[in-house]
Amino acid sequence: MALFLSRYEGRIDRKGRVLVPAPFRAAVADQRFGGVVCYPSPVELAIEGCDLARIELLANSIDSLNPFSAENGAFATTILGKSHQLAFDPEGRVSLPEALVAFAGIAGAMWFVGLGKTFRIWSPERLAAYEREAEKLARNEAGRLALRPQGVAT
Repeated sequence: MALFLSRYEGRIDRKGRVLVPAPFRAAVADQRFGGVVCYPSPVELAIEGCDLARIELLANSIDSLNPFSAENGAFATTILGKSHQLAFDPEGRVSLPEALVAFAGIAGAMWFVGLGKTFRIWSPERLAAYEREAEKLARNEAGRLALRPQGVAT
């Protein structure tokens, strides 16, 4: 599974294309799909991105719910139903669908922010507002963060 770190400024062109940061492209280079999967974040006004392996894990998690439950339908509709497999072009760009761009409020400039196994694409204004609150929360809750071996639940 890919590991997305750091943050990179980007810009969307008139055709809706954006250059995915080279480290993010490198993180998915060994995957069977030459691109990324993006969908509207279910928790923030930003675009969520990941590799195909991660979206498959999400699909498996959704499938573990009762198939006729409201939660199953809600998660499947808002995550899987709005996901887009975005293949890299020869220059490393992807074409962001207009629905995703509008959802995230992106008008030109954007930020790619690595979150480990996922990343988000933000408008600069929304990212600034989010970071102010996230930094406060991280300072207040830092004592709860502990290093654990992979696969060990708390």
